[in-house]
Amino acid sequence: VSLGPGAISSRSCFPSLAENFTLLSRVRNKPYDVFGCWLNETNLISGNLHRIGRITSCSVLWLNNAFQGIESENVNVVKRLFKIQNLNASTIRTVMVADCSRYDSPDLLLDYEEQLAASSTSTCPVFDLGSDSEEEEAKPKQAAEPAVQELLDDGGVPAEDGLQQLFDDIMEGRVRPAMTDMELETKVAELFVRNRTKPPELNLLSTDSNSKTKYLIFTTGCLTYSPHQIGIKRILPHQMTTAGPVLGEERRSDEFFDSLDHVIDIHGHIIGMGLSPDHRYLYVNSRAWPRDCVISDPMQPPPIAEEIDLHVFDLKTMKEVKRALRAHRAYTPNEECFFIFLDVSRDFVASGAEDRHGYIWDRHYNICLAKLQHDNVVNSVAFSPVEQELLLTASDDTTIKVWRSPRAVRSQQARRPRPRKLLFSWLLNQKS
Repeated sequence: VSLGPGAISSRSCFPSLAENFTLLSRVRNKPYDVFGCWLNETNLISGNLHRIGRITSCSVLWLNNAFQGIESENVNVVKRLFKIQNLNASTIRTVMVADCSRYDSPDLLLDYEEQLAASSTSTCPVFDLGSDSEEEEAKPKQAAEPAVQELLDDGGVPAEDGLQQLFDDIMEGRVRPAMTDMELETKVAELFVRNRTKPPELNLLSTDSNSKTKYLIFTTGCLTYSPHQIGIKRILPHQMTTAGPVLGEERRSDEFFDSLDHVIDIHGHIIGMGLSPDHRYLYVNSRAWPRDCVISDPMQPPPIAEEIDLHVFDLKTMKEVKRALRAHRAYTPNEECFFIFLDVSRDFVASGAEDRHGYIWDRHYNICLAKLQHDNVVNSVAFSPVEQELLLTASDDTTIKVWRSPRAVRSQQARRPRPRKLLFSWLLNQKS
């Protein structure tokens, strides 16, 4: 049950507190780790997954008005927001929304040189944190296109002849590429995406971007099922309501999918994300892959490091600010890896870990301020929205612990009145 902006489960119910908890609507997520999030006070975003092939799927993101349900069925009013194709068994997970209007008064300005804005191209810019140079990071990744073109060239089919010709040649045996079924499915899906995807409309780094714009942020991938990329899609003002025509009617008939506006490749398994209070900075927990690793099977991702890297991205420039926090650890392998949620306040960053501790760092100086002991894995942490020196940690030891900073404890004790008269009376009664 979610009573305000936050994560929702695979089926969430929204009761009315004013009417004896009357059920207003239900919202479903498939798979559950889409989680979903609130776009504004009345609309939230959920997701659904549709299988296209063995390792190819389509994620549809829905805009739900949770408070305009049909009374008899308790079905919320929904409208399709985006439809994105997934390659190599990847899916969209951990959906969240960043509000660009908060950038004007950031709660923290980090000391770094702003890098050059990404070039404005029709393709989605991808930045690989595993590359060796800034020049490589600044180049849009287009490795999929040569692979597809190679397949077409082998069969004597130019790309401009369209997808149907390729399908016909494969079905009639004229093209027999030396590749596995999964490789063939991936290359056909890549070609389909290239020719059937609506291109981005605007550059995220444009100086004339609307301050009312919001970013849809989620984990995704293109090489394997483990989430290794951060996808960012702009939500325009007219898309923030369930009223009006169904979103997507402005597409051409051959534009089946929506393209991402920006992709950041982490080169590792992403296990958690969190926004700063001003929504300017995105904090990402990840476990790195070995450098220069090659993924030949999407169902066999590379081994992941035990150290958890905490990346920081500036959503105004779409660049990584710094990566300095590696104090926390995780030990589970890829197939058992789960989320280690983090949270960010004005001055602090907190995260769970698999070493039975929660951690708190100073956002300004990257200093570890506290290790919070539990008896098992710490999965989630959360700062109080009104007092950043109060933190909750949730653990597999079945406990939720509440922590206050020493300064907050001293301040609270100083404000507490001392019951001197009651103590004096108690002493007199003891003597008598």
